[in-house]
Amino acid sequence: MQTILGANGVIARELAIALATTYTKDIRLVSRHPQKVNETDQLLKADLLDKEQVKAACAGSEVVYLTAGLKYDHQVWAAQWPVIIDNVIEGCRKAGARLIFFSNVYALGEVHGWMTEQTPMNPSSKKGKIRAQIEKRLLEEMQKGIIPVIIARAPDFYGPDSKNSMAQMMVFDNLSKGKKPQWLVNAKTKHSLIYTPDAGKATAILGNTPSAFNRIWNLPTAKEALTGEAFIAKAAKAFGRPASFTILPTWMLVMAGWFVPDIKGVIEMLYQQRIDYLFDSSDFEKTFGFTPTSYDEGIRQIRASYPQVQ
Repeated sequence: MQTILGANGVIARELAIALATTYTKDIRLVSRHPQKVNETDQLLKADLLDKEQVKAACAGSEVVYLTAGLKYDHQVWAAQWPVIIDNVIEGCRKAGARLIFFSNVYALGEVHGWMTEQTPMNPSSKKGKIRAQIEKRLLEEMQKGIIPVIIARAPDFYGPDSKNSMAQMMVFDNLSKGKKPQWLVNAKTKHSLIYTPDAGKATAILGNTPSAFNRIWNLPTAKEALTGEAFIAKAAKAFGRPASFTILPTWMLVMAGWFVPDIKGVIEMLYQQRIDYLFDSSDFEKTFGFTPTSYDEGIRQIRASYPQVQ
């Protein structure tokens, strides 16, 4: 049995597809409102804030993947992430399961140069500090050696039906409606983006490679990071649209944040747009012989996922 906790997001979906395609049909999807990805998926309703429900969700599992996402609010993160991590660790201990935490790069803070597995945690945001706290908790578990653990890190993502990604909301959705794409703050800096099917396949590989545990892995991401304007130009060409776009400046986001809480949560993360945001996954690529999807191919497949374009 392989169990995905927090199973309604795009990463969980791609992971479930990858597991069923290559490794196992014995998959349990766990969330408050789980929905099948594969016909053979087992569904279990559970609240990850409830320790007993998490233990029940992990029971009988060989591998547990934590792919949950929380409301984009640092206060929610501070209250809930430590509880979820402790519950999941306890559930994996009781089940004797290996644990993979699908993470991001917030704990690293502002990095000048390439982000690798050796880049030290130096968070520069409230959400980053919370992320560092829970990753350190998992590193402690690695040192104890009671349960095998992986921290699988990914940068921002793009991919088919990635509804919460900046790329889909600001670029692809707008292009599909004949509107100008948008970009945050600075379109001249480079910004690594992971293709979501690659993220799912790579996480499945890690979960089914026992020797890969007890370390951090950067998931496979195309090395040729694009500037915002270059990414938009490729996307616009795929949709047959002009490459013109609109920059959303910081002051506009601050004003919008007064009325839209989700936008307010983005503001402290804008350092990721002001400097090059470069993600190095060469260790994973060499170890597993994995070639990340190119931006050209990823954008082509995303265009194909929009059957009706205005």
